Amino acid sequence: MKQTKKTTTFKEKQQVVYPLQGVGQILSIERREFKEKKLLYYVIYLEVTDMTVMVPVDKAEELGIRAIVPRKDAEGALKLISEEYEAIPADWKMRYQMNLDLLKQGSVFDIATVVRTLYHRSKIKELPILERKLFDNALRLLVDEVSFSLKKSKTDVETMVFERLETEARRSAKASAEKAAAAPPDDDLEDEDLED
Repeated sequence: MKQTKKTTTFKEKQQVVYPLQGVGQILSIERREFKEKKLLYYVIYLEVTDMTVMVPVDKAEELGIRAIVPRKDAEGALKLISEEYEAIPADWKMRYQMNLDLLKQGSVFDIATVVRTLYHRSKIKELPILERKLFDNALRLLVDEVSFSLKKSKTDVETMVFERLETEARRSAKASAEKAAAAPPDDDLEDEDLED
């Protein structure tokens, strides 16, 4: 009989990222009975929601649970939010699904992309409530993980995030203004007749 026993990837007291939930700490690794089988579980405490979850060890990877990114990747995510961004669909439902899918993938770069995209979109037009919640969640996830990776306070990391977003917003606004100023005037437009 073939044995498909999976080795434990994470250790007790290790900080891990749970997609869409944030950073958690593995309190213990316990064997519990489920449907007459003894299974190994990670018991993870999620500080941000003050919740403890049990995740089967052999399902952890499938659920996207991963270690906190190294410093280099955290710095890379901060760099990404200060880079030029691409325009996104005007249809908020399509945009929402696209960003939700990125968040579910759970990489720190995907999370940073969602933060950058929705922040700049909010500068054009106020975000619908669901998108605003998505932005707030993505921001919390990004700040949470980056603060653990860089060993900085969440307040400091949030300040860094907004400084980088604002720098890109100013650069983009300046580029748009220069482009508009350089465009030839449209002679075909007629003055409106203001008489009644």
